[in-house]
Order: sequence, then C-alpha cells, then structure tokens
Amino acid sequence: MPRPVDAAPPGAGFVHTFLPGRVVFGAGTLAQVAAEVEALGVRRALVVATNSARAAADVVEAQLGDLFAGRIDGVAQHVPTEVADQARTTARETDADAVIAIGGGSAIGLAKAIALTAGGAVVAVPTTYAGSEMTPVWGETTAGRKSTGTDLRVLPQVVVYDPMLSRGLPLKVTAASVANAIAHCVEAVWTPKADPITELTAVEGLRALSTGLRDVLLAPDDLDARSNLLYGACLAGSALATAGTGLHHKLCHLLGGTYNLPHAETHAAVLPQVVRANAAAVPQATARLAAALGTEEPSGLAAQLFDLYQAAGVATSLRDLGLTEAQVAEAAAAFKPTDNPVPVTEDLVREILTRAWSGTRP
Repeated sequence: MPRPVDAAPPGAGFVHTFLPGRVVFGAGTLAQVAAEVEALGVRRALVVATNSARAAADVVEAQLGDLFAGRIDGVAQHVPTEVADQARTTARETDADAVIAIGGGSAIGLAKAIALTAGGAVVAVPTTYAGSEMTPVWGETTAGRKSTGTDLRVLPQVVVYDPMLSRGLPLKVTAASVANAIAHCVEAVWTPKADPITELTAVEGLRALSTGLRDVLLAPDDLDARSNLLYGACLAGSALATAGTGLHHKLCHLLGGTYNLPHAETHAAVLPQVVRANAAAVPQATARLAAALGTEEPSGLAAQLFDLYQAAGVATSLRDLGLTEAQVAEAAAAFKPTDNPVPVTEDLVREILTRAWSGTRP
C-alpha cells in the first residue's frame, strides 16, 4: 500500500487530478441559481433544503418557475438510508433530472445520495463550511454503520457561494462547521494521494479559515469574515477531494455513524489528537500548516488547533458529545488500519480516542 508523503517537491514528480466543476462566488449570487441550473440544460429541478435554509429555498423555488419539480425540507445528518430512499422516490416521482441542495453538509449529502442512484446533476448552495460541495465523496448510514465512497456522479456541477446566506449562522454552529473544514485542510497534506498542489490548496484554506474564524468571533455578521470562511471551505473541500481521507476522517465517520455523534463537533475533538500523533512524522507539512495558523512552532500545531476550538466554544471532548468510556474501547477495537504517517495500531487508536474523550490538551 502507498505510504503518505510529506510534501514531496515538484521535482520528485507527482500526479494530480483536477475535478470538473464551476464555482460562482460572491454576495448576492443566490439570485443566479436558476440561471446556472438552466445553463446545465436541466428540465426539472428538485430542491433539497435544511430547515435553516428555508428562506433561501423559497427564493430559489420562485426563480425556477417551470423548472421547479418539488421540494424536500428538513434533512438528517449522516444521511440515514431510510431518508435517502424516500428522497430517491421523490426524485423519481417528480421526474427530476437535477437536485439543488441548499444548506449544510446534510442537505448536500442527501442530494448526493439521490444522484448516486437516481442520476441527475447536483447544484450546491452551501450555507455552512462543510466543504462537501467540492467533493465526489458520498456517505450513507444503515443500521448504525456509515458507508462512504467516491463517485463522480455525485460531484456538484455548480457550486454557488453567497456569504450573505451565512451571516446569520449562530457562532456555535459556525465554529463547529469551521472545525470540520479545518480537518479537511490538515488531513489533505499527509494522505497517500497528497501532492504539492493539494498541499498549497490546503495550507491557504487553513489560513483563510483560521483568520475568518477569529474575525467572525469578534463580528459575527461581518461579510468579509464570512466570505473568508466560505473561501477557505471551498479550498478545504477541493484539497480533500483530490487527496482523499485518512485516519482522522475514518475515525470521525466511525464515531458519527455508529454512535450518532454530531459530525462537525467530532472533528474538533479528534483532530488535535490525530495531529499530535502524526506531526513528527510529517515535519515539513506540519510546519506549513502551523505557519498558516499563525504560529512559528510546528510542534505546537495540535495545541494551537485545540486552543482555537476552545476559544471558539467548540467542544473538544468526545465525552461532552455523549460518547461513553466503554464506547472508546469498543471503537478502537472495531477500527480497521489505514494508511497514515505513523502505523495505525489498536493501541494508537485507543490513545487518540481516550485523549479525545477526556479533552486532554495536546
């Protein structure tokens, strides 16, 4: 199996895949959604929206006119199979050949589930910073087990980023969502498929996200800060889409799918502990990430992430998210080894999860 690389220089050679897609970015771009859908040659568009994005969905529904096929309001995190199956049925019954997802990662995840089996284009209008709008990764949870995969059929063809839509996002939700995006950046520098382009994208994404988070904590409705966060989320998703996932994301998917932990907050609790375990094995990448975060001490990257999350009010303990100590041992035993800068053993996974459970500062 390939081993993760530590930012190999371009002279060493690399392979990078640029994914197709169109990004429309700027305040007020919600008004362009219908035109973007029409440009794709869509006949009937189904709208999927989170409860918090209903007002934006109303705007898009009115824009679509005769292109509007129907609407699904309210989604569930981790995309339960029963929810996905009902959405697929709705797509077939309304003869939809496109899905417009408006909201956070749960709405986009449900749109992807429809596209995976029912086909059709996906247009994403993210209102949080999950970054899944930039990836061909899908996920679905059946009987407490979350399955994930990669398929270009679920990659959104158009992504519309309108920072106006996230100005009212509560700080607690904002910070947790940014923690999710930061995890995309950090892990994208040390997977087996990481390369100089994904690293450059990930490092710039972390800079934008950390700067935007600090600014938005001071002024929650500042449009520049919200724009920075969406820009960072776009880069984070792009980096992850090409570099793939590793130990950190696989742990979070296991915890979320099996124990129904909140997806974004789980990233905040687990990431500093994974960084603590991996940092010494990838010194160049760690140094660049640390600099993007605003610290000159690469060895302190894990602690700086931990401190940033705490300052933003995000839970850094799995215990606070509802995981029991017994479930830590259960999850460690169930986890399957994956490529990682340091070998993944049950002892390593148990140590990471134990520290994440107690919220121990790295």
